[in-house]
Amino acid sequence: MQKVFLTFLMFLGGLITYAQEKSPPDKEKEVDEIIDSLLEEDILNELVQNTNNFKFLYVSVDYNSETYFSGRDIGVDQYNIRPQITFMHSNGFMLSLSGIYYNEFVPKWDHTAATIGYNKNLGEKKLFRLYATGSKYFYSEGVDNPFHYTLTFGAGIKNKHRTIGTQLSGTYLFGNDQSFQMTSTSYASFKLLKTKKSSLKLRPELSIIAGQQTFELAQATIVDGLLITNYLENDVFDLINTQINLPLEFSTGFFDFELGYTINLPSAIGTETNLRTTSFFNLSVAYLIDL
Repeated sequence: MQKVFLTFLMFLGGLITYAQEKSPPDKEKEVDEIIDSLLEEDILNELVQNTNNFKFLYVSVDYNSETYFSGRDIGVDQYNIRPQITFMHSNGFMLSLSGIYYNEFVPKWDHTAATIGYNKNLGEKKLFRLYATGSKYFYSEGVDNPFHYTLTFGAGIKNKHRTIGTQLSGTYLFGNDQSFQMTSTSYASFKLLKTKKSSLKLRPELSIIAGQQTFELAQATIVDGLLITNYLENDVFDLINTQINLPLEFSTGFFDFELGYTINLPSAIGTETNLRTTSFFNLSVAYLIDL
């Protein structure tokens, strides 16, 4: 069972986020924030790949030193904390409750999310898998976000040693508005230390995120000698962010610990200019309860 602990530390750790009183969000930011959360769901397959019969609860808390939305700096220097409790069954069924806390936003507790999912490994060696998840978001009072639900479908494949893998997922976001994102995630796993009770692993990961975005275009015309400016909304599907994550994962007994460093390389969309590379550290602590 211990073999499956390490790679679960980031699973669904990041869920929908958005700028609140200190930086009112527009539609673009709200879409970007949700994309960040979708990256974490792809680690689900690592949890069930080496165990055939189990039921357990997995409790985790993730601390991030900075808060960025799809790699973008919104001008608020703050950390965030993401607690989560997840029930997993060896048949691929999953239930989860999670949330997120921001130390500078008001309200500080952003939302609570309920997620249900199913994961199916295929093939004799279970190197290929299909998965699906659905989430409902319960926002704190005073929070306004157009997306209340997400549906994610994806597929992944890994080598026979399970040291290299890649997966592709698509997510539909809906509620008062709707959007769509695609995420490609590739990883490699290196064992640095292995004993009977403990292990240390480096698991670098590259994620590429593209999504539907809406931005305004200014169109100037002259009518009867007067300059008139019209603003037209333009929907595009484009690259949003490239993320590199470098986590050290340590497991001992029923505890898991992770220390990671993440680099964001956001891509300009519409009229965005001067986007800078951002980065942050994360620390995760998790405990597994075998049922």
